[in-house]
Amino acid sequence: MCEQADPEDLLNWYDRHARKLPWRVAPAARAAGVRPDPYRVWLSEIMLQQTTVAAVRDYYEAFTSAWPRVQDLAAEEDARVMAAWAGLGYYARARNLLKCARQISQERQGRFPETEAELQGLPGIGPYTAAAIAAIAFDRPAVVVDGNVERVMARLHDIHSPLPGAKPELTEAAAALTPQQRPGDYAQAVMDLGATICTPRNPACGICPWRTPCRARQNGSAPELPKKTPRKPKPIRIGTAFIARRVDGALLLERRPDKGLLGGMLGWPGSDWAESAAPATAPPIRAEWKTLPGEARHTFTHFHLRLTVKTALVPMERPPVRGSFVAPEDFSSKDLPTVMRKALDLAIGG
Repeated sequence: MCEQADPEDLLNWYDRHARKLPWRVAPAARAAGVRPDPYRVWLSEIMLQQTTVAAVRDYYEAFTSAWPRVQDLAAEEDARVMAAWAGLGYYARARNLLKCARQISQERQGRFPETEAELQGLPGIGPYTAAAIAAIAFDRPAVVVDGNVERVMARLHDIHSPLPGAKPELTEAAAALTPQQRPGDYAQAVMDLGATICTPRNPACGICPWRTPCRARQNGSAPELPKKTPRKPKPIRIGTAFIARRVDGALLLERRPDKGLLGGMLGWPGSDWAESAAPATAPPIRAEWKTLPGEARHTFTHFHLRLTVKTALVPMERPPVRGSFVAPEDFSSKDLPTVMRKALDLAIGG
């Protein structure tokens, strides 16, 4: 009979090897009575959705420096928050971040709910994020299952059912191990195990605290798990971006509609994005437009985008049909989403 994994073994490992993360209360401090700030736990979890720790660190530091409390974030202008989020991607997260902050500030006097059910009633908080906040911020025995946890459970139990269909089975396995004591530390410990030892490639099984009960290690199948259903190739969409510079250096920009991809973000006026060819679109201002060689290419979750970039220099007195000019001293490329920065880089290079 195979030895069963013991959460205590993992917690002992976590006490010695926990990653130092700016939003995390270290296990020793937590044991001494320091409690995590729910605002910072929530902020980090929203930022970490579909994004890496390395990509999030600087954004997290910038947000908590500018808005140290949820009430501070709730009171900020939308445009400033969206600009601070630029480059982090998945911009619906930023819109929901503001909605959630304002709801907590206005309806709950700045206090986050402690249960998964109540947390899921807030904008932008789904089952995983609700479980993570409940466990990490409030030490509730919630079952936290992200990609790291799925990989650990698939290997620990040698589960070969492919994802995403295997999610219920992997969640059940994770639930069976979630302890009543220190569930917040345990949730972070499993994620750390997946991020640092039980990695997608070349897992370091020899130093894993669960190496003995791990069935995939025993059977030699760990490197191939978890299995995944093959994805369909992403379609390619095509569009046009117009970058107009006025003779005084001002740039013509427009804010995208709140709903939809890149919603609420600043960008270059342009066409819709279609799979066959860029839809015919009138330029945002009358000018002699130059089509640049090359394309600005970017990959979104569900498709690849290729933008043709057109540039023009326009006189002071000519009004735009779309968008508005932004003076050089008021413009920062950091306020643009990544795909719009790529278009600008092409224009600068061209």
